[in-house]
Amino acid sequence: MAGQILNPNLLLAVPLAPLAGSLIAGLLGTKFLGNVIGRKTTHTVTILGVLIALILSVHTLLAVLDGASFDGTIYNWMTVAGVKLEVGFQIDALSAMMMCVVTFVSLMVHVYTIGYMAEDEGYNRFFSYISLFTFSMLMLVMANNFLQLFFGWEAVGLVSYLLIGFWYTRPTAIFANMKAFLVNRVGDFGFILGIGLLLAYAGSMNYQEVFAKKEMLATLTLPGSDWMLLTVACICLFIGAMGKSAQFPLHVWLPDSMEGPTPISALIHAATMVTAGIFMVARMSPLFELSDTALSFVLVIGAITALFMGFLGIIQNDIKRVVAYSTLSQLGYMTVALGASAYSAAVFHLMTHAFFKALLFLGAGSVIIGMHHDQDIRNMGGLRKYMPITWITSLLGSLALIGTPFFSGFYSKDSIIEAVHATHLWGSGFANFAVLAGVFVTAFYSFRMYFLVFHGEERFGKPQHHSEGHDSDGHHEEEESHGDSEGAVHHHHGLAPGETPHESPLVVTLPLILLAIPSVIIGFLTIGPMLFGDFFKGVIFVGDNHAGLKELAANWHGPVAMVIHGLMTAPFWLALAGVASAYYCYLVNPRVPEWFYAKFHALHTLLDNKYYMDKFNQVVFARGARLLGGGLWNVGDKALIDGLAVNGSAKMVGWFSSIVRVLQTGYIYHYAFVMIISVLGFLIYFLPFWHA
Repeated sequence: MAGQILNPNLLLAVPLAPLAGSLIAGLLGTKFLGNVIGRKTTHTVTILGVLIALILSVHTLLAVLDGASFDGTIYNWMTVAGVKLEVGFQIDALSAMMMCVVTFVSLMVHVYTIGYMAEDEGYNRFFSYISLFTFSMLMLVMANNFLQLFFGWEAVGLVSYLLIGFWYTRPTAIFANMKAFLVNRVGDFGFILGIGLLLAYAGSMNYQEVFAKKEMLATLTLPGSDWMLLTVACICLFIGAMGKSAQFPLHVWLPDSMEGPTPISALIHAATMVTAGIFMVARMSPLFELSDTALSFVLVIGAITALFMGFLGIIQNDIKRVVAYSTLSQLGYMTVALGASAYSAAVFHLMTHAFFKALLFLGAGSVIIGMHHDQDIRNMGGLRKYMPITWITSLLGSLALIGTPFFSGFYSKDSIIEAVHATHLWGSGFANFAVLAGVFVTAFYSFRMYFLVFHGEERFGKPQHHSEGHDSDGHHEEEESHGDSEGAVHHHHGLAPGETPHESPLVVTLPLILLAIPSVIIGFLTIGPMLFGDFFKGVIFVGDNHAGLKELAANWHGPVAMVIHGLMTAPFWLALAGVASAYYCYLVNPRVPEWFYAKFHALHTLLDNKYYMDKFNQVVFARGARLLGGGLWNVGDKALIDGLAVNGSAKMVGWFSSIVRVLQTGYIYHYAFVMIISVLGFLIYFLPFWHA
């Protein structure tokens, strides 16, 4: 099959199948056209659409592994001044792998949603949204040009806005989705500037045509400055990735996106929206490799996110927020790998992370169901015996997350740490410290949550419940999942005295089991070809001066040998120390966290306020915008436009009219007097002696 061109009609069916399901559910299954189809038909057509996309994606990946490819135009929209605006696909190892990950995780989320959203009034609308999200992400990863990339980029942003604000009657949800939308606009402004620079100087929006001119672009400077054009363009593109992939300081939207239902937390934070930026930078590797400045910028931003967002996970009490900050930290690891030119390691971690992070989010949702919609981990404990499937799958996901040997996260995470250690770019020292320290932090907060939820004292079903998580973060999620968004009666949060948790139904636990399998084995099976083989050959480009992974490849002796070596390295012992510390602090001696809280209350306050980033944004940007808007309204609109231009001109006409009206008496001798005086004035002015 080497050299074979893939069938474009089959490729087109991959994104169109979820789109068709979305349209059927959104038009026929909602009030828009009178609820023509019921819930069963809605989830059947949407799941069928995603299943078709998954089957075709797997077929495409197998064909690509045999040497097949595709890079061509599907539809030519228009040509403007020689620039083609088109829909086109570039199918290679990178896009085929992403297609499989997106469709598999999306399918699991679709199946899980049947049980999770069973009592929600917006059931059909939710299925329409998540299928539309899948279509948008597929269009993004399959694109062969910047126009389609930008379309998919904006589409996932739009649908995430709809999903985060799914319960649109809640002020907290509306605030969260508006926050996500506005923060992403900041990143997207940089993104479109980067695309515009490349279009202006390369004269094309097609990836390969731009890459073909990379050497020429590397010689140019930005007009009016001595900045390298390619450096500016790459940093602008990465600013777009900072928004979508929630990198510091544009990370603030992601924790608040927990206001949406749990299935979309898994979809947004595992395989789709937040990984778009990582995918984009990997796709643009031929350009980023020509700018060490841009790579250093990426490296440092990723290191800050990996370490400092992990610290915030330690003090969270809402089960979904702990996993959300874990996502931020892991995205930081991927970004650090991009900055270290270990693009394949970043994409490898993207893939492994998609499975175990989706597993952890869906596991958290299963716990929430069992706890009757209580999300505060301080009200849990001892759930292991009540929810065995959720317990074991969550444990497997947590072990993968912290990089336990033989689990998928070990292979991808350790590869990133080794690659960062081998790089010599500016900022690599701090990045190396951040990814190592992050190993301990990740293990600590992950198993803090695990031990508090599944082990220890049973703290549920008691009269006194912690409510901080609900009040401060606006977490009334599951309340609305039972119809409250449509004005139904409010439900009680948490288990009543005497009640016990219960395992979730099969439609919820089956996706957990299916996600747990790749979370354990996918890293072991794929690290060889993806990192040290030819899987990304001709797709990802690394310059000879950035040889981090090449040094690792020289010492590569298989996945088992990597585990044996890993047992003697710092990351393994740091992860073990993190787990042991969490065990001691939350199961053996709970007085230790209380002592830390009392001794380091100021630090806890800093972390609890998320480094005051939200307050800073509120005071500087939100209040600044209101002040600017008020100033423009009072000065520009009221004073200048209304006061001077409109009312002022009317007053001037009235003033002039009042003077003229005095002269209009109706007496002939008054008019004759004015005429004589006027003639006399003209004669005096035009007399010759006057000008002599």
